[in-house]
Amino acid sequence: MTINYKMIVVDDELDICETLADYFSMQGFDVKMAANGQELKKILPDFAPHIVLLDLNMPGEDGFTLTRYLRAHTKAGVIMVTAAAEQVDMIIGLEMGADDYVSKLFDLRSLLARVRSVLRRTQHEAPANSQPVQDARKKVGKCLLDVEARKLWEGEEEIPLTAMEYDLLMVFLQNPNRPLSRDYLLELAHKTDADPFDRSIDSRITRMRKKIEPDPDKPTTIKTVRSVGYVYVPG
Repeated sequence: MTINYKMIVVDDELDICETLADYFSMQGFDVKMAANGQELKKILPDFAPHIVLLDLNMPGEDGFTLTRYLRAHTKAGVIMVTAAAEQVDMIIGLEMGADDYVSKLFDLRSLLARVRSVLRRTQHEAPANSQPVQDARKKVGKCLLDVEARKLWEGEEEIPLTAMEYDLLMVFLQNPNRPLSRDYLLELAHKTDADPFDRSIDSRITRMRKKIEPDPDKPTTIKTVRSVGYVYVPG
């Protein structure tokens, strides 16, 4: 059965909004447009999006603030679409919970591929070439990962987890004690040949360690393998 995915395009530039809305409508998406955060929040109660294309620099609430809001109030995947392409903005966007980050100098077909990649992750599809994890809850460092709910817990506290962080954890769980290269991790967890920030795997691992390691400065769960990448060591 084909899912009619719902999308919201948020951008204060009307021509960009309309271009994206027209294109993705032709691809079978149910698309709504918003010019700012206020309009986005008016749409959300009656329209639960599967994915949001979100401009970074807008009057009022910016993309970073709105990403945090979307993470708290929806299950939508978030792709930041912005004129800026600074590495620091990419990292901040990821830390706020964005699933991907693209420049406005995008090719529509490339953006469609990115959207589909995020949807695969956020719609509970397991990473390619992976084996299923049998138990619903798996211990990872000091936390428990609920595989079915895609949630990370430290005791009674839920730890925020992005779609790609979940996929990375799943790749590690399915390959215990096996050194994995950075390219291999990105191939399985990102599911795209595009190159939005594939040098950021190290920063993603650093953030993940802060969530799951008892001492992130001395990691014992996700260890660095010199000249190779990383290895997951079950506790």
